Amino acid sequence: MKYETIQVQPLTPTLGAEIHGIDLTQVLDNRQSQEVHNALLTHQVIFFRNQKISFEQHKAFGRLFGELEVHPYAPSQAGHPEVLPIHADANSKQIAGERWHSDVSCDPEPPMGSILHLHEVPPTGGDTLFASMYAAYDALSDKMKDYLEGLIAIHDGGPNYRRRAAIEGKDDQRTFPRAEHPVVRTHPQTGRKLLFVNPVFTTTVRDLPEAEGEAILKFLFDHCNQPQFQARFSWRENSVAFWDNRCVQHIAMWDYFPQTRSGNRVTVKGDKPV
Repeated sequence: MKYETIQVQPLTPTLGAEIHGIDLTQVLDNRQSQEVHNALLTHQVIFFRNQKISFEQHKAFGRLFGELEVHPYAPSQAGHPEVLPIHADANSKQIAGERWHSDVSCDPEPPMGSILHLHEVPPTGGDTLFASMYAAYDALSDKMKDYLEGLIAIHDGGPNYRRRAAIEGKDDQRTFPRAEHPVVRTHPQTGRKLLFVNPVFTTTVRDLPEAEGEAILKFLFDHCNQPQFQARFSWRENSVAFWDNRCVQHIAMWDYFPQTRSGNRVTVKGDKPV
């Protein structure tokens, strides 16, 4: 694909690319935003360096790709309900995203994408790993693809969010999203098939015996986190990552305790998986 307004440097042959020649503090014109979107669809997760953006600029960039949503569990920045703080330091008992997952897949209409801006990073560590669920699906045997086709999985936010609350010493009895999604999802824009299950939110497979469902989910969770499907991003101050939540899973490394890693995320609303 040719680009006229940005430079795109692939990170791996499977997924990931750094985007250069663009300033996210400025309003992007239609051509720029379309090329960024094209790069996202092609590379699944894209990265920007040296972007010192404000809350308003962060939200404005996200809104180029859809309506922003508010997280069902974590608190937002004061006065900015769409902006989710991502922060860990010497006082943290846990961090967000330390298991492989797709953001809020328990929602009936999971997010289209997430845009994370980090303004403070540790001297070393704190990388984020991303995995392509296109590649994970493509690597399955034809017989396994046939078996998975038409299966429906349950995605439940309750167990994960209550576990996180318990670690903080809280008893959170709110009702969290719960949804049924196909195990094999078709991306609404690329038309490619991908695996749409993850160990944070996917709890069972509908209409299968419990033991069989548990076995197939364990196989898929292990299958999806293989290194050949992954790209690893090393953060620097004022870096931005924008991932297509429909076809990518990610995990945040907490290998920098007691150092500080801090920033904010906005999330773009998506649609019902099919």
